[in-house]
Amino acid sequence: MAKASGADATKIRIDRHLEYSNLAELKQAVLGNLQGKILEIGPGAGANLAYYPQDIHWIGIEPNPFMFAYLELEAENRGIKTVEIHQGVAENLPIEDNNIDAVVSTHVLCSVEDIAASLQEIDRVLKPDGKFVFIEHVAGDCGTWTRRVQDGIEPVWHALFDNCHPNRETGKFLENAGFEEVDYQPFQLAFPVVSPHIVGIARKGEC
Repeated sequence: MAKASGADATKIRIDRHLEYSNLAELKQAVLGNLQGKILEIGPGAGANLAYYPQDIHWIGIEPNPFMFAYLELEAENRGIKTVEIHQGVAENLPIEDNNIDAVVSTHVLCSVEDIAASLQEIDRVLKPDGKFVFIEHVAGDCGTWTRRVQDGIEPVWHALFDNCHPNRETGKFLENAGFEEVDYQPFQLAFPVVSPHIVGIARKGEC
């Protein structure tokens, strides 16, 4: 992806050549061509299942077992026939080493207990040259009004919203996680506090 040029309230512009009308279009672009064995961390009720190809082997790692029935129904409705759902967390994935073609996270890394451990687990389960696809909201730049608000509201925010940390510097964690390559770009959505966002891919090395 080329360098981002920003976005307005109705557009997601990754660069001058790539522009999406909404988050759904962006998800279709980054998830719609995935193949093989796909692991999604924290899928919730399955909002992303609408964007995957039908012929993938989808594995959901979801901490809340009450979501399982929703995930199974949504996968069936979307025509995804090969589905596994496991209770678990990103810090301790119940998956063998070097087993997954792609890991997906959308708005999950903000709320994991240990982001560094979660990224290590993602790297562990990926096959050589596998990729981690992510869309996440991240901390605003230091000194900005957004960052001051995020820092101030963080203690209350993460208590009210399932451990979500609005000021987590997720990009820095990704850069230091040991992936062979990390490529992400910022974009804006018209959401207070949980903004800016990043979209990108981290690749595991071939060996």
